[in-house]
Amino acid sequence: MFSINGKRKKMKHLLIIFSLLLTSISWSENVDSKDLVKRDGLYYKKFTDALFTGEVEGNEQGSFKDGKREGLWMWYHDNGQLFGKGEYKDGKEEGPMLWYYENGQLFLKGAYKDGKREGPWVKYHDNGQLEYERQFKDGKLHGSNLSYSRDGSVNENDTGMYKNGKKIND
Repeated sequence: MFSINGKRKKMKHLLIIFSLLLTSISWSENVDSKDLVKRDGLYYKKFTDALFTGEVEGNEQGSFKDGKREGLWMWYHDNGQLFGKGEYKDGKEEGPMLWYYENGQLFLKGAYKDGKREGPWVKYHDNGQLEYERQFKDGKLHGSNLSYSRDGSVNENDTGMYKNGKKIND
């Protein structure tokens, strides 16, 4: 048989565990992106000096950890259509990013590595025609760059080879 003191101790332990769980849940909160401010590249909840950790809701959705974007982020146009999506790691873009026009048509796609553009990037005019195909290395144009007008013809002024962000003379 349990004594009354034994039951009280057990109940006290359960209350402590329960309160610790509640406290840990409150460390992360959900806010609208409009309730955050950016200072020195880090995000804070308005009217505080504590780095924000939690979830953002609304037209901009994702997670923050210690004031930096982390994980999958999604943005929406005012009409509810997806505007963009991509991953963040330690506050920097990482991996594929996709952007869309308000009608749902693809606008821009490319990838990031450590917050810098990397590899092929493709952009489309709002009429669906290809606008450009570019290659990036360490955030700079590097390789072939093909540009097109809205009618699909080659835009000679913005087409050529690049190395470390500078156009190479033909």
